[in-house]
Amino acid sequence: MKDYYQILGIAKGASKEEVKKAYRKLAHKYHPDKKGGDEAKFKEVNEAYQTLSDDSKRSQYDKFGRVFEGGQAPGAGHGFEGFQSWGFDQGAGFDFDMGDLGDIFEGAFGFSSSRNRKEDLRKGKSIEVSLEISLEDTLKGVKKDFLIKKFVSCSRCDGVGAEPGTKRNQCLSCRGTGKVQEIKRTFFGSFTNIATCPECDGEGQKPEKPCNVCSGEGRIKKEEKVEVFIPAGIDTNQVIKASGKGHAGKKSGQAGDLYIRVFVKKHRVFERKGDDLLMKLPIKISDALLGGQVKIKTIDGKDISVKIPAGTESGKVLRVSGKGIPRFSAFGRGDLYVRLIIDVSKKLTKKQKDLLKSLQEEGL
Repeated sequence: MKDYYQILGIAKGASKEEVKKAYRKLAHKYHPDKKGGDEAKFKEVNEAYQTLSDDSKRSQYDKFGRVFEGGQAPGAGHGFEGFQSWGFDQGAGFDFDMGDLGDIFEGAFGFSSSRNRKEDLRKGKSIEVSLEISLEDTLKGVKKDFLIKKFVSCSRCDGVGAEPGTKRNQCLSCRGTGKVQEIKRTFFGSFTNIATCPECDGEGQKPEKPCNVCSGEGRIKKEEKVEVFIPAGIDTNQVIKASGKGHAGKKSGQAGDLYIRVFVKKHRVFERKGDDLLMKLPIKISDALLGGQVKIKTIDGKDISVKIPAGTESGKVLRVSGKGIPRFSAFGRGDLYVRLIIDVSKKLTKKQKDLLKSLQEEGL
């Protein structure tokens, strides 16, 4: 049996936030739409997340997840050590699927089965994309446009999947209920699960004639321009959710969501440290010794004056309050830190050399 904690690379006592963080990282890594993605691993990671992110499922998994591998379930009777040691002949009189054991226990002990819950097979999948922005873009909220290839609603049939003007007939598999029964025979007895009808995706109806453009799916794949708002103060690796901007659902089903992972490009002058900015400022030897005022240009493009104290050593850092990055989801801005670097010019004029020699003679 799969170890969902091991699949996500987390400890058994991990918090919900840690589960979500691990899932997002691995889903981004293995997404089949990405270069080098792995569909099998992506499904495995998604399966683990669906279980561990749900309190009820996780509790059941923690209690019974290892019973079928030889471990003893808490509170079980003596000798309950897994089915392999019971001596049953799995081929004697009925089909046996180890993958169905979770559903069996759910039916036998009253646990809620995911198959019994309302499941919308028509819902579109979510999409995650990466977006690179400049450091200047973080100073105020900006709108960004980009193209993504995704499923969109079919314009010919308006997303319903039927050829315009044709009828929609009752689904013969589920007789219009949108649900079907699954009966499993096991050595515990027969168990019945109610699942969404795979023939009509739970609609209860099927088109008399499927749409010629989307073949009855109600959606087609094409490139679409998406506009998103990037809030001020956002930082690298933060994710923005655009509800309903993911893949369109089948047959007018609910659309998935779009997740935009933001990356802020490095700046040639400023280095970001949270909400603060750090810059290096070359100064003359005379300014370092005697002090003075120098002008610098902030990230906003405005000129400000910075006072250099007399006797400044190279590497000294000055703080300019409120000239950093706007705080994300909060008021105010970070600070600007200016690291002073004494500029020792290699090329000196004769007059400069003479003056320095005079200073040297004076003991400076």
